[in-house]
Formats: sequence, structure tokens, C-alpha cells
Amino acid sequence: MAGSALAAGVLAVAASLSLGLAAVGGASVTAQRAAGAADAAALAAADASSGAIVTGEEPCALAARVAAASGATLTSCTLEGPVATVQVEAAYAGLAAVSRARAGPPEGF
Repeated sequence: MAGSALAAGVLAVAASLSLGLAAVGGASVTAQRAAGAADAAALAAADASSGAIVTGEEPCALAARVAAASGATLTSCTLEGPVATVQVEAAYAGLAAVSRARAGPPEGF
């Protein structure tokens, strides 16, 4: 009987640890998805702003569309000449992963 109680306790602890690790893993994936979405959105806005790509959309509208395609929401977009700075947010289990990115030509160009 004592062995059964011990086995049940070990299984309960293992299940709890597994759930915790799954939650941490999901949050990590969401943070990486937000970072990728921010990078892609900043590059799209900078390219549209500099004329590297021809589009009928405003650069920040294009950035919002790219972020949405990546599963994130654009929360901020600023343009300073050909340099775009964006902030995106992705949700996971009621929490928000926020990421910022900046794209444009190298300094001195």
C-alpha cells in the first residue's frame, strides 16, 4: 500500500513538472514568434519607406499586415526617413509577449 501511494505521488509531481515545462516552452515559442514578427514588420516598413518595394500601402499599414500574417499585432510604428521602428505584441495564455525591432540602411548611407 505504501508503494502505491509513493508511485501516485511521483506521478503527480512528474505531471505537474511536465505541465510547467509545457507552459514555459509555449511562452518561449510565443516570444520568438513575436521577435520574428517584429523583424519582418520593421523590414517591410523600411523597404516601403525607402522605395525598395513598390506598394500602394503606407509603410506602417504594410508593417501591420506583415505582423498579422506572423500571428502578432502591431502596436507601434514610427518612421524617421528610411528607418522604421516597430513594436508588436503576441498573446499566449492571457499574457503578452512584446518585441521591438528597427530596420533601415546602415548609418552613413
